[in-house]
Amino acid sequence: MDFDYHNLFKPSYLEALCAEYRLRPSKEYGQNYLLSEVPIQAMIEAARVQKNDTIVEVGPGFGVLTLALAPQVQKVLAFEIEKKIEAYWDVRQKEYPNVEVVWGNVLHQMQGKANIVPNTYKVIANVPYQITSQIFRLFLEEVPVRPACIVTMVQKEVAERICAKRGDMSLLAVSVQYYGTPKIVTKVSRGNFWPMPKVDSAVIAIEVNQNHTSTKERDDWFFAVVRAAFAHKRKQAWRNMSEELGIEKEKVQATLKTVVDNEQVRAQDVGVGEWIEIAKQLQVHKVKSS
Repeated sequence: MDFDYHNLFKPSYLEALCAEYRLRPSKEYGQNYLLSEVPIQAMIEAARVQKNDTIVEVGPGFGVLTLALAPQVQKVLAFEIEKKIEAYWDVRQKEYPNVEVVWGNVLHQMQGKANIVPNTYKVIANVPYQITSQIFRLFLEEVPVRPACIVTMVQKEVAERICAKRGDMSLLAVSVQYYGTPKIVTKVSRGNFWPMPKVDSAVIAIEVNQNHTSTKERDDWFFAVVRAAFAHKRKQAWRNMSEELGIEKEKVQATLKTVVDNEQVRAQDVGVGEWIEIAKQLQVHKVKSS
């Protein structure tokens, strides 16, 4: 089949490609193909791509994002789990020699490839929605060097949760905002995909804080405190933290009174900066496991 990049936005062409490579769009892998160039350009602009950039991509599929990026950057390192399209990418990589496809699950493979990624790289991806949280955890918490930014397509409701402000915070929002500043770039209705999913989407850009310096011990304690606070949504934060962390309620309440001036506050009403201070103050009361 003759290749034309712009045909990747046509359902009939995508259907023919799927037939050629014996591929059916997989719900398991979140395979819904984008039919509009507008979100692709929005993602590229949000990442402020430059000619010397290295881009890490997750789930390139037939390359609607990959092949738009390749002429504009130094290298695209794309992780693809569907080996049925290996022959397709063998051809594409000859046409775009700065594209390298890594076959396998990025959640398992990225650590092994970290040594070939420069200290300044960017993540741009149409991530399978069911692994959104795992992808954020991988690139914000687990890899040796965090990216300069993460620009990705997610469910619209998830994007709104990530960008929430004090009063509507969640564990996901705190976890992302601890490492960077997220914003919604554009919303993408479900009619822009084939097959059409049941949810609308949004492009989210996370500007990663390169000045975030911490130790693993401090980060682990921070997340232990936050997870404890969100453990039971109906309960006040002090009760959750006291029960989950084993710290006397009076000490937890006093800390909350000092930091947020409200010992009865609920977890969703506390901002990231306040959580950092709460964790710091509670660490002196931490009950060490035997």
